[in-house]
Parts: sequence; structure tokens; C-alpha cells
Amino acid sequence: MTNRIGVVGVGASTAIGLDAPATAAAQRAGIAGFSEHPFMINKDGEPYILATVPSIHPGVTGEERYFQLVNSAYAEALEPLAGVSAEPFTISVIIGLPEQRPGLPSNLAKKLTAHLKSICPEYCRIDEIKTAYRGHAAGLMTLRSANKLLEAGSSQFCLVGGVDSYIEADTLEWLEENEQLHMPSNAWGFMPGEASAFLLLCSMKTAKRFGLLPKAELLSTGYAEEKALIKTETVCIGEGLTAAVRDGCQMLAENQKISQMYCDQNGEAYRADEHGFMIARLSDFFNDPSNYVAPADCWGDVGAASGLLFVNQICAAAEKNYGMGSVSMLWTSSESGDRAAAVFLTDRS
Repeated sequence: MTNRIGVVGVGASTAIGLDAPATAAAQRAGIAGFSEHPFMINKDGEPYILATVPSIHPGVTGEERYFQLVNSAYAEALEPLAGVSAEPFTISVIIGLPEQRPGLPSNLAKKLTAHLKSICPEYCRIDEIKTAYRGHAAGLMTLRSANKLLEAGSSQFCLVGGVDSYIEADTLEWLEENEQLHMPSNAWGFMPGEASAFLLLCSMKTAKRFGLLPKAELLSTGYAEEKALIKTETVCIGEGLTAAVRDGCQMLAENQKISQMYCDQNGEAYRADEHGFMIARLSDFFNDPSNYVAPADCWGDVGAASGLLFVNQICAAAEKNYGMGSVSMLWTSSESGDRAAAVFLTDRS
């Protein structure tokens, strides 16, 4: 990357925290946000176990649920710009969305775009909003697009986001039919969750100009495609994830190693296997290849929101001085084959 890109704003809304600091603190403490759904039951007649955002009523569905998921996190990430300038800042927005699946609201991208424009604070002016239905990898994939926009100088700031919710009735039934839900009869499934996360990005020069303190610096991103997909007869040996993580590691300095790793492992054997194969090939890039954090055990599988939530976790760890080091690897894996990785620096010296 020719220009250094920094994170100057973070917003989050999860089952374990209604803002970024609360989410980070709860995940660090190992607090889990799972509970029984008040009225939806599985095929065994038992309530679905989910991780839902507590401020949103269980009966809210469709695009309205996505609107409520993004509202506070969107405002939180933009808050550092309040009162900084007499003129509105021009920002570009890129949102990662779930992959197409049963239960996903129709025309979600169009509806969410209109909603975000309608709630944009007065100190910001949205240049454009781009969306991508790319699932788990979507959040980290937005970072590559944001870097290009900032390098081109078309916007001073870029807001990237990810939002997902697995709790729609049709989505839960689809997951159950595909044997992906974690249940007494399926130890290798995952707990459905929902969340949104946003990051406000700008060049380090822009941050200094407006007196904004970068929480983390984006060193590099990685991307690849996996051909051996989940829910197929093929056998995944982690080739796509290996290529994405290796791509992300290319900007590491000589003798610089990854000190901590966050990933979207969720209890499924497929994800555990590809992670293991990747580590077996790339262990030399890590201080401790066996050391990783998979926050889905606290906030559930949050799909497209995963990668950007991980950035919140490393920013909080650096701010509170409990991180395992200053070089963090984040990776996410979509069912359709997208594999995304990102390396962040959080050294404040």
C-alpha cells in the first residue's frame, strides 16, 4: 500500500454489547450472548438457541431488522468527525452483506442504502454507497476497496461496514435442513447470531490534519478463492485460505511475525480443517501458530459482520494494553469461496 491507512472510528452492535467498547469488553471476558428464541422452535420442538441483539424486539423482521442493527454502530463510527470541521466531510460508504440465501430480505442493498443516506449525520455528506453480497468475507473485502478509494483521493474518509442476521425463520429452517445448526444432535454446527460493525478509515496524513487519533493501521489485505466448497462432495485442504493469508503477509517486514489472530471459526468441522491446513503451511509467519481467537463462541456466527468486528477487538486490546502484540492477522471465509485476510498494526509508540 502506497499510502498508510488508519482506523479513526469504530462502531459495533452485537448480542454481547450495544457499542464497540461494550462488545470488546464482553468478548474479552468470555461472556456469551446466547438465549432461547421466545417463539421459534426447531424440528425437535425445542426453541432455537440464538445470539440476538437485545435492544431489537424478536418480532422485528426483514429489512427493518437490518436497519435497527446498523443504526447505532453507523453513528458511533462517524462520531469522531462531529465538531471537527465547519464544512461537512465527504465520505464514501462500502457495506458487506450476506450471501444470497433463504430469508434474506429482497432488495436489501437498495433499501439499506436509502436508509443509511436518510440517517447520515449533518457533519457528513455521502459521496456514494457500494454494497456487496459476499457473506463472511465481505467485511474484510471492503478494506481492499476502501484503500483504492482513499488512494485515488476521491473521498477524505471511507466508511466500511458489515451487517448480518441469521435469525429469520426461513434462514433458520434452511440452516437446520443443511445440518449447520449447533444442536444436541449436531455437535459440529454453529450458533446463529446477528451484528453490525463499521470502521471509519482515512489516510494517516488526513488523520493528523484533523487531529484524529488512529486506533490501528491497515498494513495489508489478502484475497483468494477456495474451489472445494462447504456442502459439496469436495475435500477442502485450505488452499484458498492459505493463499489469502499468504497474500496478506507479503507486506510484513523482515523478521516481523503475526502476534495475534482473529478468525471466523464457528464450530463447523469444515472451517476448523481449512484453518489447520493453512497453519501447517504458514506457521513461520506466526509467533505462536496455535494461538487464535474465534469470537463466535461469544456473539454467535455473525456472517458479514465478522471481519470488521475483529478490528474492534484489536483496537480495544491496544487501547487497554492487553493485546498479545502489535501485529494482528484477521481472516474470514465465505461459503461461496471468497477468502479474505487483513493485517493490522496497533503499535502506538
